[in-house]
Amino acid sequence: MPPAETGATAWTWTVDANAFFGFNKQDRKFRDFSAWESQNWVMLSGARGVGGGVFRATTMLSFEPFTIPDLGSPQVFQTGETFQNAPLIDYQHPHDLFMGIGTDYRRAAGRITLLAGLDVVGSPSFGPPVFMHRPSAAENPQVPLSHHHMDSTHITPGVLRGGIEAGAFRVEASWFRGREPDENRTDLDLGALDSAAGRLSWNHGGWSAQVSAAHLKQPERLSPYNSNQYSASFGYTRGDDSRRFAWLAAFGQKREIHGTFDAYLLEATLNLTRPDALYVRGEIVDKDILDAGFHPNFVHLHRQSRVGALTIGYVRDLLRTRIGRVGAGLDATGYIVPANLEENYGSPRSYHFFLRYRAR
Repeated sequence: MPPAETGATAWTWTVDANAFFGFNKQDRKFRDFSAWESQNWVMLSGARGVGGGVFRATTMLSFEPFTIPDLGSPQVFQTGETFQNAPLIDYQHPHDLFMGIGTDYRRAAGRITLLAGLDVVGSPSFGPPVFMHRPSAAENPQVPLSHHHMDSTHITPGVLRGGIEAGAFRVEASWFRGREPDENRTDLDLGALDSAAGRLSWNHGGWSAQVSAAHLKQPERLSPYNSNQYSASFGYTRGDDSRRFAWLAAFGQKREIHGTFDAYLLEATLNLTRPDALYVRGEIVDKDILDAGFHPNFVHLHRQSRVGALTIGYVRDLLRTRIGRVGAGLDATGYIVPANLEENYGSPRSYHFFLRYRAR
């Protein structure tokens, strides 16, 4: 039971962690690129009863600044953030060392529950759960191509949150710093809180849904413009880590001065048997690869490229212990290439072969 339900004032601690280590192979016209790399994170959370409610403190770290090259993890058609002051294209940036440092407080007040939170680094009230915490994506080492349309704000330096729960519904709002993290992956990019987001969510049994919107002040370091973002998602999760079926359908949209960019995602994870899991992810995403980072002294609509991707993967647990599970997996991704990128990309493909550790 949560501390508030038991009346306990002692701390209750929870540890969660996930790590992939393997070989990433990306094939495209004119250039095949690959890397040995590790995507990883560890989270420690402590909760206790305080003043009739529950106080929780959370910290989350990633060692990707040391296990993924500064340029990032190779990934065909991926975009977002920068390297050496140039837009990243075909690479996923490493996540920051400090992925989360924050506190929150919950207290029942009659038929409703009041929520408040303050994060040095955290997630504002926007989008579905970030991909690394979604049961539907738990076995997939690859970041969605739609990440910067839906859930890239999960590492935001400075977040103030508040909300109300009533039954299955929750309404939240947050005030935060809208700028993306810089290229120094081990510091804290603190600054003025200048952006806002709101989310309405619903959870009932294994079902969940949310709609959300955010206004971000100059989120991209190479762009002097603001961005409005919108998201909606609907999903279902059944079972636990040993026998689970989970899926999520999501939509994200970025509205910027140089265009409106949509993203659609459908992903699922199915445990076929206790040790065997199959995962799939399909995406359709609008990218501005041809004009990334180009901002002349007048309004210029960026050329859009609607990219499609389908990933199919498999993981088998090899070892189960009291402290976690070790498995081996592989996946393959094929792409739908728009006409304006065919000359540069041809018919790309990507593959992953990896070991995975998940804390129990």
